[in-house]
Amino acid sequence: MNTIKIPLHEIAHGRTGDKGNRLNISVIAYSREFWPIILQQVTEEQVLALFKHRGASRVVRYVVDNLMALNFVIDDVLEGGVNSSLNIDMHGKTNSFRLLGLMIDAPEEIETHITKLRSTKS
Repeated sequence: MNTIKIPLHEIAHGRTGDKGNRLNISVIAYSREFWPIILQQVTEEQVLALFKHRGASRVVRYVVDNLMALNFVIDDVLEGGVNSSLNIDMHGKTNSFRLLGLMIDAPEEIETHITKLRSTKS
């Protein structure tokens, strides 16, 4: 099977929240065809590597099959939290874009589904 590299945001969207120095990011598949790819390839290890430069110390992944979603809880990534950090708006939503930019491998035939999805978004 031939594969292509695509950014995660082509097949999923995200939601975020933060509390103190802990961030959670949910990755939700746009459709059932994309769910197995996300489930297999978006791992705790990958998410920790993406946020290690920000001080992330641990990532826990929760699978929510009925919603075709993953929820990642990331510890020590917010430089102490909203009230302690000197960063402006580096919490929650902006961090989800980092995860949604993750490049993943997908079967070549997924391009048909992505093209159809793009046409419904326009």
